[in-house]
Order: sequence, then C-alpha cells, then structure tokens
Amino acid sequence: MSVKPAAPARPSRPVLSRGRRLAFVVIAFVTVLLLSAAALTALDVYLHHRVQYSAGVNVWGYRGDVIGRKKPGETRIIVLGGSTAFGYGLPWNESWPYYLQQKMAARRQPAGPVSVVNLGIPTDSARTFVATLNDYQYLHADVAMFYEGYNDLGLDTNPPQNTTNPAVSHYLAWRHQSPIFRWTGYFPIFPLVLNEKASLLARGGASGAGGEVVFRPDLATRTTAAAMKEAADLGVTLERRLGRLTNTTAEKSRTEEAGCGAWSQYCGAVEEAVEHALSHRQLAVVITQPYVSDLHIEQQRALAEMMRRQFGSNPRVRYVDLGHLIDMRDTRIVYDGLHLVASGNERIAEALVSQVVELIQANVPRS
Repeated sequence: MSVKPAAPARPSRPVLSRGRRLAFVVIAFVTVLLLSAAALTALDVYLHHRVQYSAGVNVWGYRGDVIGRKKPGETRIIVLGGSTAFGYGLPWNESWPYYLQQKMAARRQPAGPVSVVNLGIPTDSARTFVATLNDYQYLHADVAMFYEGYNDLGLDTNPPQNTTNPAVSHYLAWRHQSPIFRWTGYFPIFPLVLNEKASLLARGGASGAGGEVVFRPDLATRTTAAAMKEAADLGVTLERRLGRLTNTTAEKSRTEEAGCGAWSQYCGAVEEAVEHALSHRQLAVVITQPYVSDLHIEQQRALAEMMRRQFGSNPRVRYVDLGHLIDMRDTRIVYDGLHLVASGNERIAEALVSQVVELIQANVPRS
C-alpha cells in the first residue's frame, strides 16, 4: 500500500505588530500625499508659465519675469496699486511699469541696470500697500511707487467680492487669500485659472465685435465648465481649511489723516505706506491717476494737500499729479472707462520717467 507523501508545510506569514502596521499606513499616506502635492505643484508651475505673460502673475505673485538677486549697481523700483498698475486686460509688456523700465534703460539713467517690478494686483487698494511692502521686502527695492485711488472711492465700502474666494475681504491683501502664499511666498494660480476657464466655457467662451456671444455652450461644455468650477472651489476650500492654522486677520492700514476729512482713511493709508517705505531706506513716489469723476478729483485734492503737509519738504518723497494727463472719456485710449490700452500706459510711463530719474539722482551720492 503506497503512502502519500505529506504536503510541504506552508511558510508561516509574518505577523506585523500593530505599531508596524500603523507605520506602513502612515508611510503610504504620506507618500501618496507628497506625490499628489508634487504633481499639483508641477501643474501649477506649468500654468504659471502659460498665463504669466498674458493675463496672470508668476510663481511669486507679480507680473513678468521672476526677479533674481539684486545685481551690483542695480536700481530696483517696485510699483504698487490695483488693476490700472497691473495692466488689466493687457499682456505684462503693455503695462506702464514695463514701459517705465524700458524708458529708463533707454536713457541709461540712473547708471547701472534698472528693474521695475509690477506688484499691482486687481482689487488692491491703498490700505493694502503696507502689507504688500512687507510681502516683498526681500526684493530690496530702492524706490516704491504708489498708484491707486480708484479702489478707495467707496469711502470704506467694499466693491464686489472676489469671485474665486468670496469670503476674502476686499481690504485683505489679494494674495493673502492663499495660505500657501502666506506660508511660503509662492502664489498658486491653479484655482484661479480653472475658475476663469470655467467662466469662459459657461458663457460661451468668446464674443463678437458687438459683444454678443458667438456660440452657445452645449450640455457637454457646460458639464466640463461645472467640473472645472467644482475643482477650483475644492482647491479654495482646501486652502481655507489649511489656512485656519495661520493668521487670516486682514492686514489693512488703520492710520487716519484728520486733515483729509471724508478721505481720512485713504490719506492715512497712503501716509503710512510712504512712512513705511522711508523707514526701509526707500524713496517714495505717490501718483494721482487720471481723473475719472468729480468724486475722484475731490479725493485726490485731499491727497495732494496731505502730501504737501506731511512730505512737502522731504527730498526723498515725490508727488506726481497725472489727473489731467488723459481724457478718460476717450475710448481710443480707455477701453472700458477705467483701464488704458497700451498707448495710454506708455503715456503714463513717459510722464513719470523724468520724475523718477530726478528723484533718484537727487538722493544718490555722487562718486
């Protein structure tokens, strides 16, 4: 009688302790999180490169090329303001800060390289100037230029909320809606690009010469738009949750200038910004934008008087009135009643270049 050979014993499965199982789960979770973060960061950097020269900002939240370490002998100028400084609706090289840099370089004044960094952002107001100066202190600017008044015409009432993140206060510096920017200085553009793309798809994507929509989005297009909007909102929601770990208090100027009457908060914000620039060894240029209304004229008269009282004898400060430079009713230059076309921005730069050069020459020691 044959005897069946015994089956080989199965190797016993090693039993992991509870601590080791937990460690493996944590490692797997962290690995997936890091890979997802790396993929999103790579996508965000790619999107930055796609839009930063047309209608967006670079990875550090300002227009144009990233500015590297300051070169020996370089004069660095920063421009703060809202959408009219940003050059809303135009590529970065049709904004007036870009033209100012080109004109200063053409004159070879001041000596050495000149860089003008456009820190303008739509919706920013005078009350966010100090927050922006603090955000970009690492640029080591020599001159700070302040070009804003339109966004402060509401006498402390907020204009329409930010469509990407409606919870953000108008007077919370625009970039500060992102805790990632507050943590690192890197400005993620992914939610903004998705939201804008979704809006274009939802409303038809393009307009004809008379402003009418060229085509009506079909169901598939609307579904795609809705998915993009949901993804953008998810990114904002995630940032809000992460942002609870940080201080989200609005960084706004609280200085008031009693001599400005109804415009005390606006004048106080500009005064505080100029004082901040001076305390950091920067020259300051305050600019009145082309007049858009009687209310704006009233506001800017209060500003001019404040500048005369507080800084009229300070050689490191320059006030420039461009109120009558451009007729804002001229649709050949002003395409929407507020924002200038490229030729209008070039006129702004041309009116400013001599003022800036003279200010620098008067305050730079001659060798």
